[in-house]
Amino acid sequence: MHTPSSLASTPRTAGPPVLIGALVPLSRPGWVEAGRHLLAGLELALHEAAESGGIAGRPLEMTVRDTAADPERAAAAVEELAGLGAAAVVGEYHSVVARAAATRADALGLPFLCSSAVLDALTDGPTERVARLAPPQSRGWRTYADFLLDAGHRRIAVATQPSVYWASGTRILRDRLAERGGSVMELDALGLSPTALCDALVARRATALLLLVGHPEPAVPVVEAVRRDRRLAEVLIGAPAGQPEFTEWEALLGAEGAGIPFLRYLPERLGPLGTRVDAALRGRLGGAPSFVAFEGYDTGITLTEALRSHGADRVSLAGAWPRIAVDGTRGRISFSRTPDIDVWQWDGAPVQVVDRDPAAPDRFRVLRTA
Repeated sequence: MHTPSSLASTPRTAGPPVLIGALVPLSRPGWVEAGRHLLAGLELALHEAAESGGIAGRPLEMTVRDTAADPERAAAAVEELAGLGAAAVVGEYHSVVARAAATRADALGLPFLCSSAVLDALTDGPTERVARLAPPQSRGWRTYADFLLDAGHRRIAVATQPSVYWASGTRILRDRLAERGGSVMELDALGLSPTALCDALVARRATALLLLVGHPEPAVPVVEAVRRDRRLAEVLIGAPAGQPEFTEWEALLGAEGAGIPFLRYLPERLGPLGTRVDAALRGRLGGAPSFVAFEGYDTGITLTEALRSHGADRVSLAGAWPRIAVDGTRGRISFSRTPDIDVWQWDGAPVQVVDRDPAAPDRFRVLRTA
């Protein structure tokens, strides 16, 4: 089911609205809280753009489609939005879903600015039409592997389930750890019960368990089982994909969900723009914004700059990615070609390894930056 369209209210003075299509996960099995934060950031940025004159006086209109973490649904939404006359498509949190959306958008000649998905292979080959704000998975997950190695972990277990995204992450971790004598052992999170998974961790003498699985199932039951198994008291639990970022994690796990390092894409300190946006997002969300909300806002202002400097024509807009530079909430945003990445990539996105403080689970601790 599609969500209703939302209209940014700018007086119409110079033509029809500029239509933007937004893809976000707003229902299960998607990570709904991530989708809500992403949408809040997008809406805030486009509302501000509308209030400051729109695009050459034309109003902005954003039509939102719920992907529900379904690649086929996302591809169909891109097709529909293209037919509605969208100038561009933005958003998406889930990497496999974003890949389906990017592939379809590229085939249709529709510019796509990806907000949050990190899968390196976002398209099947080089494209001029797709740009991305989130750092590639290879960069973030290598940083995470370095964090594990520097903390003394060499025998790493991953609880995983079938997915191109999880398989890619496992490969990145295995290759990085092998460079320094580490190893990765895979455990089937769907085939093993949480108790059997704990037994496997003991038998294989793993010092860390990484959750390469969906949230809340099966991630939450696995955390509960490991935390309550005295044999595993010294085992580090990690979640590089970022599950502990969201308040639902704390609500479900409480203190058991603290001390689980994950990747987050924020700077150590927000500048003046980030501080202002943080306050505005808190008002919209009723609580602290996640890094995904800032990705949404940065997507909105980046697209607005591209539209204002190059116009709403799809061909011109696709040509804008390497030519724009804009101050975002997390740094100066510009796009370039990165080795082994086939889309226009912002290579300045900040990367952190953080966890929830066991002494205060609603507070985050920065463990490593890159």
